[in-house]
Formats: sequence, C-alpha cells, structure tokens
Amino acid sequence: MAICKPPELSDKLLKNQTILGLDLGTKTIGLALSDAGRMIASPLTTIARRKFTLDWAELESLINKHAVGALVIGLPVEMSGIEGPRAQSTRTFAAEVLKRRDLPIAFWDERLSTSAVQRMMTDEMDLSRRRRGEVVDKVAAAYILQGALDAMRRPEPS
Repeated sequence: MAICKPPELSDKLLKNQTILGLDLGTKTIGLALSDAGRMIASPLTTIARRKFTLDWAELESLINKHAVGALVIGLPVEMSGIEGPRAQSTRTFAAEVLKRRDLPIAFWDERLSTSAVQRMMTDEMDLSRRRRGEVVDKVAAAYILQGALDAMRRPEPS
C-alpha cells in the first residue's frame, strides 16, 4: 500500500478492520483506535519512544491485536503551512512502517491538536497537570484520528 488521503481509506479496508491513529512525539507515540464502524476514535495507549525497531515491535503487536487495517498519522505542519523537520521525520517514520507492513497510511494535519486537547482537558475535564501529562498524547492521537474519520464520511467536493 502507499500513502493516501483519509477519504480514500474506506475503499482500502476490509469490513471489520479498525484504524490506528498516531501522534508522533519525540519522547512518546500517542495511539488511538477507531471502532469497527470507523465512527469514533478512542484513546488507546502511549508508547515510550526508543529505537524504531522497538517502537515498531510494539506497534505491530497492537496492529495485530486490534485488527488494524490502516494508520492515520498526525503530520506536524508549521502554522505557516510549511513542512519542517518534524514533518519530514514523520514522513520518514511512515516510510519505515511501509517497508515492514503493507498498510494504507494517511496523514492528518495536526496543527493545534495538542493545544486543543490541553485546553479541553483543563477547561472541560478539569484534569490536574500531572494527569494531563499522562494522557495528552493518546488523547491528541484520538483528536487526530477523529478528524480523519470525520473527513472519511464527508462527501468529496466536486
């Protein structure tokens, strides 16, 4: 498979496959999972970043366990719209995944996702700073994945 746009993912998945959302940080990878109907994204877990081969072993285990048929990876585009070094690192990560597993991968612009999640956890959920630190990455992954799931259901502009 290759890199595609989120609306194209539906055609590449089997009936009960889920989608795994990733928020790639420098220290952790936040993960979220869609339901089998691909309507709702839920925070799943966080992986502490180490070497890619170790990160991949954990990811692959989760992919197999949860019948994952595609990945949505948050793409850290700068506010100006330019793809900087972090975006390139994300694209490199995706290329490494594709060398090991034939999965469709879509990128989702993650600008402001972490700040939106932080604000939600502070204002609406009233979580402590420590608790926010424990869950922010997987909640950000759910935010990213939910955006892609919503885009998958919207009709393409003609």
